[in-house]
Amino acid sequence: MSAVAEPVVPSAVTKCVRIESIDVVRGVIMIIMALDHTRDFFGNSRLNPTDPATTTIPLFFTRWITHFCAPVFFTLTGTGAYLALRKKTKRELSWFLFTRGLWLIFLEVTVVRCLGLQFNFDYHVTILNVLWALGWAMIVLSGLVYLPAWAVTAFGVVLIATHNLFDSVDSDNPVWTILHSPNFLLNHPGHVVLVAYVLIPWVGVTAAGFGLGQIFSWSSQRRKAFLLPLGLGLTASFIILRAINIYGDPQRWSTQRSGAFTLLSFLNTTKYPPSLLFLLMTLGPALLFLRAVDAGTPRWLRPALVVGKVPMFYFLLHIPLIHLIAVTVCYARYGHVHWMFESPTLGQFPITPPPNWAHSLPIIYLIWAIVVLTLYPLCLWFAALKQRRNDAWLSYF
Repeated sequence: MSAVAEPVVPSAVTKCVRIESIDVVRGVIMIIMALDHTRDFFGNSRLNPTDPATTTIPLFFTRWITHFCAPVFFTLTGTGAYLALRKKTKRELSWFLFTRGLWLIFLEVTVVRCLGLQFNFDYHVTILNVLWALGWAMIVLSGLVYLPAWAVTAFGVVLIATHNLFDSVDSDNPVWTILHSPNFLLNHPGHVVLVAYVLIPWVGVTAAGFGLGQIFSWSSQRRKAFLLPLGLGLTASFIILRAINIYGDPQRWSTQRSGAFTLLSFLNTTKYPPSLLFLLMTLGPALLFLRAVDAGTPRWLRPALVVGKVPMFYFLLHIPLIHLIAVTVCYARYGHVHWMFESPTLGQFPITPPPNWAHSLPIIYLIWAIVVLTLYPLCLWFAALKQRRNDAWLSYF
């Protein structure tokens, strides 16, 4: 991402117009994300959906398409932070990012864990997921914003490109666990804390997104001319590096029982932590999509635009809603719901499934549609509320 001159930012600016292309891309990502969490609650938790040896093609792509969610969300978080400089000083932005980062970490270990994923407060199993890493990424960015935008961008790109050099480091040191190697922070009988979303390279993805924010001061034509080669270049880099099969992902692809499953192996890159190839595979097409909607939001994507304006509100509601639907289905099938409130094993996360619980993909897609349609009017209401009011607390949702 090339550097451009930073804009001169006044200390007080009237409320800025939101950039539709960012909101619509973020909205699409949030809607797709709900599919993955619906599969988590209603699918077969013991089956790895991306393992070519055991998966099916529909199941693989049901999981694979959701790989785009986290990289795009972290990137656009950084982009949104840069755009906030239109109405905040760097000091004001730094404080906002720092406090919002702490808020997200708090939400991860309380609201999301206890009122969303597990419906209990026993803390037998706690997994530090996306809000944990996003919160820390914001805290780090709160310090980086004082640097020139090109330096923040370079920091992010270096983290993304080089972190796989450390894949061979085998350590259960808590600091290394938090930074790069998903592992247990606490592993005692009765209480487990697992870091799933490590900070590197997610902090780098957010920093690179901050640099991307610079292009939104350009004309649409110039911006689209920049996004096209960048998106194509990242996608081509993924194909070339993955074909070479030497660097960029700890998991090599291999020839499978058919050409189709060999393709699945080729696409099966590592998310925990996100490898260089995982990020190239997802961010390249995402930038091309961002370019495609730059001139305006197609009518059929207008609902996604609404969701993209209130992503945190949507996020905090969708997991409890999916879990509530699971409780309802469980009671209808078994007459009991105790499983839905019991802490699961790590292999069965996020719930302890009842006997023969796993549902078919068509059922999972149907429940996903119900979730999105249920949340849409709520998102429409909250987006209108944010547009009408400037209360500081609204910016934290």
